[in-house]
Amino acid sequence: MKGFLSNRRRTRSSSGLRGLLCPLLGACLWAAVVGYKPVVIVHGLFDSSGDFKNLQRFINESHPGTNVTVIDLFDRSASLQPMWKQVEGFKAAIYPIMQNAADGVHFICYSQGGLVCRGIVSTLSDHNVNSFISLSSPQAGQYGDTDYLKYLFPQFVKSNLYHVCYTSFGQRISICNYWNDPHHRDLYVNSSDYLALLNSERPNPNATEWKKNFLKIKKLVLIGGPDDGVITPWQSSQFGFYDDNETVVEMQQQDLYLRDVFGLKTLAARGDIILCSVPGVEHVWWHSNETVFHMCMEKWLD
Repeated sequence: MKGFLSNRRRTRSSSGLRGLLCPLLGACLWAAVVGYKPVVIVHGLFDSSGDFKNLQRFINESHPGTNVTVIDLFDRSASLQPMWKQVEGFKAAIYPIMQNAADGVHFICYSQGGLVCRGIVSTLSDHNVNSFISLSSPQAGQYGDTDYLKYLFPQFVKSNLYHVCYTSFGQRISICNYWNDPHHRDLYVNSSDYLALLNSERPNPNATEWKKNFLKIKKLVLIGGPDDGVITPWQSSQFGFYDDNETVVEMQQQDLYLRDVFGLKTLAARGDIILCSVPGVEHVWWHSNETVFHMCMEKWLD
């Protein structure tokens, strides 16, 4: 009888242990099967990696176990360095993450960082970026009298900044690399060492290769909104921009889209461009706004 009771206790104990272990094991197996892709975050002008704690938390809550890396380079004033220099620096830091991610990575690139990321995916032939999430980034360029402009160039307004930006000196400052004055198109096309090349708006011997690389991304998610207050026009975050009357021409009517110079029209035909417009969000809050995350980013991070 004593042995029988002892055996029953052992059976109950092992049964209880199995009851605890099974859900745990199931959770582990589920996590292993889901295997969320690593997320790489690239910051914008005057930011640093510490500004993205909320975004990291949103990702980890919705996609537990995701490896999230905020690249800690070109912080604060160093973000004014030339865009190609930043592309090479960020590329060197991100490439090992890509190499260790057999199923690929996701990019979330904020503000100026969205243009850095375009430089990376365009020039890196063996990148494995799945979702490229461009978060309030001046993808078609910048032309506006903003607080950033007043801080950087207190003696200038948007209408005369071309005198600085479209010089060899100006092109050593990141914002000038994507300053797009709609009233001085020829100067922009001939002087911009970065955006005009990425957009193939002037002859570029690498254009075919860069387009091929760009089209390796699986999804292009373009996030912006009318209350941004910094990206000007705000539609630049979705490849819209001013004509010479400062009337906004949407992406689908832009020459660079219609001629498919670097792949936008092809991506759209594939159904792989997602536009997400959210009102009521100021520029500095995009990466900390949980609604924006759930509306525009969450589903593209699997």
